[in-house]
Amino acid sequence: MPVKVVLNENGAPGTVPVRIYTDDVEAAALQQLKNIAQLPIIHSHVAAMPDVHMGIGATVGSVIPTLGAVIPAAVGVDIGCGMNAVRTSLQAHQLPDNLKPLRDAIESRVPVGFARHKWRNAREEAAKELAAGADLLFAKHPALLKKMRDPRDTWVTQLGTLGGGNHFIEICLDETNRVWVMLHSGSRGIGNAIGQHFIQLAKRDMEGHIHNLPDKDLAYFSEGNTHFDEYIEAVHWAQEYARVNRQEMMKLVVGALQEQLPPFSLTSEAINCHHNYVVREQHFGRDVFVTRKGAISARLDQLGIIPGSMGARSYIVRGRGNPESFCSCAHGAGRRMSRTAARKRFTIEDLAAQTKGVQCRKDKGVIDEIPAAYKDIDQVMANQRDLVDVVHTLRQIICVKG
Repeated sequence: MPVKVVLNENGAPGTVPVRIYTDDVEAAALQQLKNIAQLPIIHSHVAAMPDVHMGIGATVGSVIPTLGAVIPAAVGVDIGCGMNAVRTSLQAHQLPDNLKPLRDAIESRVPVGFARHKWRNAREEAAKELAAGADLLFAKHPALLKKMRDPRDTWVTQLGTLGGGNHFIEICLDETNRVWVMLHSGSRGIGNAIGQHFIQLAKRDMEGHIHNLPDKDLAYFSEGNTHFDEYIEAVHWAQEYARVNRQEMMKLVVGALQEQLPPFSLTSEAINCHHNYVVREQHFGRDVFVTRKGAISARLDQLGIIPGSMGARSYIVRGRGNPESFCSCAHGAGRRMSRTAARKRFTIEDLAAQTKGVQCRKDKGVIDEIPAAYKDIDQVMANQRDLVDVVHTLRQIICVKG
């Protein structure tokens, strides 16, 4: 049986249980989970996935069901961050021996880091379905205009861009040497601005009794509050933006591969899943808002993506619909150490050794993404055998990072 630790099992006063699918949890993350469990809005229990680790606002790898309320800082500022993957008809032997030109072709089409597309007009078609919501958002929340430089242009020109940090584009091979394209990104600058805006509003709204919260970052909006409806509207728009952003990136990556490789086709349906979002669902007899902070939905037979660290394995999975996890599973390997600690501990030589065989950056700018800074993805998978079944095992051969 996979490991499962239960906090507050005896029903400590004012708390709900926390079910954790691992015994590898840092003290700071445990405290964050205990803080969440004390909130009066939590329904049934809190679930923590096997990649759990300390986060900003709330624990990464947590699934938080709330009754008539939402916690903006639990969703965070990378609203709708998630994964997109598609299998191609290509086999490994159809790839060139030198993969650097393929990586260059991807990087020439998809802006990474702080870069964005140069021409707004080139993104207008992709932006069409989001435009009305964006206009409404800026009209209702003029403060958002102050949080970004050229926000009305930025959200359009950032559609189809990667960003930095742990976001990536990868070319992978599965167990039959079929070629996959997989990428990870979110709602870019506009999602960040929306998140920051509403996190501050929640703290302001609760000013009178924020001292009663175990952590001020857990300030929440309750139904009936004006900002509650506005936040739900804004966060759903940002989640859709993130989905479209990944969709547009996928088109650009596939286009880059088509220029370099023999003709190929794609699987009929790509997997596109959020792992940083809030959604209304029913669990244990109640309609609740489920916040998955670094977790994906794993309903019965639902396909999902669980990436490993740069240079490690990744997995395409099928959900088992486990009710105790609120039909959820891990979103990846999960960090074992902070970015600062990783930069201090590891060298460029360490990075090169740990990403041997992967065409990727091997410079000091990505040392904080070194595989050793993350948990063992295979142990994460072993700890969630009750939550998902593995459909495909992928290994990276190209990795693009900002």
